[in-house]
Amino acid sequence: MAEPAPAEDLEDTVRRSDPDRWLASRFIADPAARADVIALYAFDHVLSRVPFQVSEPLMGEIRLTWWREALDEIYGSGPVRAHPVALGVADAVRQRGLARAPLDALVEARFGDIAPEPFVNTEGALIHADQTSGALMQAAAQALGAPANFHAAKLAGRAYGLALMAHRRAIGGKTRLPDGLDVNPLVRQALDEARPGLGALPLQAFPALAYASLSRPYARGARISVLEKQVRLVFATATGRV
Repeated sequence: MAEPAPAEDLEDTVRRSDPDRWLASRFIADPAARADVIALYAFDHVLSRVPFQVSEPLMGEIRLTWWREALDEIYGSGPVRAHPVALGVADAVRQRGLARAPLDALVEARFGDIAPEPFVNTEGALIHADQTSGALMQAAAQALGAPANFHAAKLAGRAYGLALMAHRRAIGGKTRLPDGLDVNPLVRQALDEARPGLGALPLQAFPALAYASLSRPYARGARISVLEKQVRLVFATATGRV
């Protein structure tokens, strides 16, 4: 494993690597809850970068297996390896009683990214979005008081995950989306299906989902300024709508 960043750098790591989620986390009023959510976002970050850090698939599999074993420790009764992200996630799990399934999904999804091939169909893209953005949104929402494995969070995360892939493709980045796949109707459907469940979401949990409000412009390939993101996040948090 690479040398871990100091624990106090997790916040800065998320701010630099994941600005949308970092901006949304500013609306979490409780500092302890915010720290737990930041640890989950840092966990997603270290997993997502594994495929880009290795030259051989086996090395990527070893690193992801390391994180799978870290989850075994986190959900066990013994000590947790001294990595600031692992320790931060352990604190979040124990303080918030987080379900394990979304965190396992985050790890498993990245095995497929080590030697990436384009998704063979739309279903493959949906599954990947669910296992990455959807699972992360479920975990963060639960950390803020939503039920475990909250389905509306998974759907909102699906919309954001699909839209983010489309946005990366539009600006020339690499994605696994099938050629010619228009994610706009898939994003609209996911958000429409999520909305009824959002009415049951505790108000304090909404910052975990607020950045799904960026899904529609991302799906169109639009570039969004920081100011526009802030406005959309304020509106989403104030109204409970994505």
